[in-house]
Amino acid sequence: MSDSQALLAELSRTRLLAIIRGDDPDQTLRCVEALLRSGVTVLEISLTGSGALKTLERACAEFGSNAWIGAGTVLSPDDASGALDAGARYAVTPAITDGVTASVRLGLPVLAGAWTPTEVSAAMTAGASAVKLFPAATGGPAHLRAVRAPFPHTPFVPVGGVDLATAGDYLAAGAIAVGVGTPLLQDAPSGGDLGALERRVAEYRRTVEER
Repeated sequence: MSDSQALLAELSRTRLLAIIRGDDPDQTLRCVEALLRSGVTVLEISLTGSGALKTLERACAEFGSNAWIGAGTVLSPDDASGALDAGARYAVTPAITDGVTASVRLGLPVLAGAWTPTEVSAAMTAGASAVKLFPAATGGPAHLRAVRAPFPHTPFVPVGGVDLATAGDYLAAGAIAVGVGTPLLQDAPSGGDLGALERRVAEYRRTVEER
């Protein structure tokens, strides 16, 4: 099984991708640990945070053997190579950026950001493993259902405004998993209650497992 197939299999099994954005490396690592403890095995650390590549490297070194830890907001070839060097197992982009083709060239599975049918087609032609439907909340599950109709075999992971109330609806509309950032993490990356984060994870896991 290729890395791309293995990532898609894990996303299809767990149906939840947790997205961490933060500027505190130590707290980010605490969030990773709390998520893993709660059963989340696919995590994304956004490269928008301060010192994000170093944080990603620490997370992959400490927890990478137990999880799929990827780099988010991969915009450029430098981002892609930095993510690979840090130990990321996959890359995520907000659009069809140079980071998509660079990640594919480096052998990293990619969740490429796309919104329209034209973008979906371009993402898959570029070698993406799956489409990150972004920003998902702009069109909601109805948009996913409509854009997926001509691409029934394309794996979709909606991201952007997906919350507990809508996560199940996206899965019912055909997503293989949902990507959740702020609605799940809330203030945890900046020092918030990790126990509360674990309770939210339990709620999300119950919701996605029902679909």
